[in-house]
Amino acid sequence: MSIIVRKAGILNTVQDLGRYGYQKYGVNPNGAMDRWAVRILNCLLGNAADSPVIEMHFPAGEFEFDRDSIFAVGGADFGPRLSGTAISNWTSHSAGAGDTLTFSGKHFGERAYLSVSGGISLGLWLGSTSTNLGAKAGGYHGRRLGAGDQLEGISSDWPVGLTAGRSMIPRYSSSPVVRITKGPEFDILTGISASSLISEAFAISTDSNRMGFRMRGPELFRYSSSEMISSATTFGTIQLLPNGQLIILMADHQTAGGYPRIANVVEADLPLLAQIGPGKGVRFELVDHLRAEHLLIDLERELAFLRTGIRLKTATKL
Repeated sequence: MSIIVRKAGILNTVQDLGRYGYQKYGVNPNGAMDRWAVRILNCLLGNAADSPVIEMHFPAGEFEFDRDSIFAVGGADFGPRLSGTAISNWTSHSAGAGDTLTFSGKHFGERAYLSVSGGISLGLWLGSTSTNLGAKAGGYHGRRLGAGDQLEGISSDWPVGLTAGRSMIPRYSSSPVVRITKGPEFDILTGISASSLISEAFAISTDSNRMGFRMRGPELFRYSSSEMISSATTFGTIQLLPNGQLIILMADHQTAGGYPRIANVVEADLPLLAQIGPGKGVRFELVDHLRAEHLLIDLERELAFLRTGIRLKTATKL
């Protein structure tokens, strides 16, 4: 089975759940921006959770299946169509040889994902198939997908019509409330700035990408302007820039930074950020670490229920 790129999208790359264990060497983790969407789609298709997928930005381009295949799309809703017929997100579908997958318009979100049952067959770079555009490594020859590219897959006999329930889908919104925990340098914020962080709205600027979202909002102040030693960062770290604005580090984030880490987005809410674009507003809600852990446990429980339901329906061990 192969997926042939008939028309290139604006930024389509192969991603998995990320590349870990190499940040000490300065290698950023990469991976999908909306990892929860990837895990749901791979579960629906009987794949391993970290099986590679195609991450798409709109316009997403066109894809052709060269033989019978089972696939699913999810994340953003770009109006997917299979050979002209509208299909739904979060459901396993069958495609025949010569069928084309197109996207008619962006209804919601910024990043959609295409996964195929059996997975996409690619070599690993440092233990991952994720594309590192800066290093020109991983993914499909270390670059974005272009017209004529052909991704080889592993044929799989899998049921169609398997669907993720509403409780599984992240609470996507064009103006979400994103929960955060205090970062190591939270206490350098003045009292008024700490209050503004959770009471005021912030917007994503046009100067944002997979590495980080620069935010526009009230200027935040700190008690001391002394220099910091560069410290480790992660997906969801919120740093305070010298101009008093914020940057939220995303999937392609640097491995360390010298700006104060005033907060961290809880892992359960990272998909909400992944699906909003420039100009959209965000509000923050401060929670403690125990609450953040429980939010993630709830999501993992939902995924376990889905996996169990599919296993019972297919009599297959996932």
